[in-house]
Amino acid sequence: MPAPQAGRRTWTDQAVRRIEADFNRSADTHLIPIELPHYPGIELYFKDESSHPTGSLKHRLARSLFLYGLCNGWIGPDMPIVEASSGSTAVSEAYFARMLRLRFIAVVPRSTAAEKIAAIEFQGGQCHFTDDPGAVYREAERLAREVGGHYMDQFKYAERATDWRGNNNIAESIFYQLRQERHTVPRWIVCGAGTGGTSATLGRFVRYNHYATEICVGDPEGSVFHRYFADRRTLTLERCECLIEGIGRPRVEPSFIPEAVDRMIVVRDADSIAAARVLSERLGRRCGGSTGTNLWACAQLITEMAAQGESGSVVSILCDQGERYASTYFNDEWVASKALDLAPAMRAMHEFFAGLGLRVP
Repeated sequence: MPAPQAGRRTWTDQAVRRIEADFNRSADTHLIPIELPHYPGIELYFKDESSHPTGSLKHRLARSLFLYGLCNGWIGPDMPIVEASSGSTAVSEAYFARMLRLRFIAVVPRSTAAEKIAAIEFQGGQCHFTDDPGAVYREAERLAREVGGHYMDQFKYAERATDWRGNNNIAESIFYQLRQERHTVPRWIVCGAGTGGTSATLGRFVRYNHYATEICVGDPEGSVFHRYFADRRTLTLERCECLIEGIGRPRVEPSFIPEAVDRMIVVRDADSIAAARVLSERLGRRCGGSTGTNLWACAQLITEMAAQGESGSVVSILCDQGERYASTYFNDEWVASKALDLAPAMRAMHEFFAGLGLRVP
């Protein structure tokens, strides 16, 4: 009989191999050009992370977090996995937990879209609800202790678990896919911040490889990140009045590295939702609210580039599938219940694509 530690190492070896085999079966995600005929010399691309097996950008993060936990010896056989998540990370982690035959529990705000809850459960996960979105961290940590599990803590480990130098991270993939384009090095890469892991990866990668690309984070108006970026003394908010799931937080997460970010653009919820709807019309399929936040920030940057006579490319991220928000962002009754008027922002976004630039309503 092998010693317990030897048996655990064998299980870990098999678990890592399963995750790596799953990665090898997956193709890279597409880099989709968005036509901008009225802005000659400027190209816009969206990296379509919704095509991952679990339908979002968080698939990359979940894979990295599991490998990080396994290789650190934190995850073992029959160990429950617990995570604090607004939805997409939990969907992806549930997928990998099921692959390793581990129980998965997501601690989610009760306001999380019903479609995301269904997706977590479809992947074999369980949901544990909190009424206060700011309490998910403490509750996840408490629950992990109670069930003898591992608290994955995406907000702490996102920037550590991802290999930002390469290894097919999202930054490396973007630059590889731009090799045959007119502008092989983008002027801007735009993303949101939930954990801060993506902006940290992008910012570190471009600096490590000596690219002139700048990183812009589109942040919901109710989030703390843009406040912290402007004033390092602002670490928390009493409440995060933000309707855009997956980005925007009430506290500055440990994985958010402001020095890796060159600029932040504040985006109102109505602008994010309107932009998501307009982009969905142009793509012929729905995309989520955080993608709308990204598009609004891109439109502002492109408007400035055009005004200054600059050429170049802007790359952003199509974060997840819009079907997850059929009952919220794409539901007019839900929008009205939140006292949001999308008409001015919809008009501004259509005017942007017509070549008039983004004129903030």
